[in-house]
Amino acid sequence: ARNHLSLLSDRLAGQVGLMFTKLSKEEVLQTLGEVEHDDFARAGSKAVQDFKLSAGPLSNYAGPLPHTMEPQLRKYGLPTKLNKGVVELLADHMVCREGQVLDPNQAALLRVFSIKMATFHLVPLAWWSNEGEEFEVLNEDDGEPDEGDGGNNEMLQDDGDEPEDAGEDAAEINGQ
Repeated sequence: ARNHLSLLSDRLAGQVGLMFTKLSKEEVLQTLGEVEHDDFARAGSKAVQDFKLSAGPLSNYAGPLPHTMEPQLRKYGLPTKLNKGVVELLADHMVCREGQVLDPNQAALLRVFSIKMATFHLVPLAWWSNEGEEFEVLNEDDGEPDEGDGGNNEMLQDDGDEPEDAGEDAAEINGQ
């Protein structure tokens, strides 16, 4: 029997994953600490900057918005119309203000206009080592997104090594 392994399995709830490796705990923590990239904010997260659209033709990183987007933009709350196939905003529109909790429409608009207001990173929650069969809680997070963290939860995939390998340790992680 592997002592304390059940303590790790008890924490597998929410948006978490397992990582199996032969690396030391220090190497894993350093590697996970380096994983970070910008991502789109989700509903429930806080805006990190103001974002305002000016009246007139709308475009994003790819150029003018396609005319097929116009009905969806109206559903998101933008006062728009089609003018000879060009999507136009009828009045200036404040999509969000810094510190404001984003609703689903605001988050969708930020994505349409390629505005990334979240950062993806991995948070190690616990560590279990096969050598010495030790268990350590590294972070008391529950694996669910906190208000304002961007809601960017991802699961780390197993690197393909078999978990039965006697030299491997397991770290429970939470992507935020």
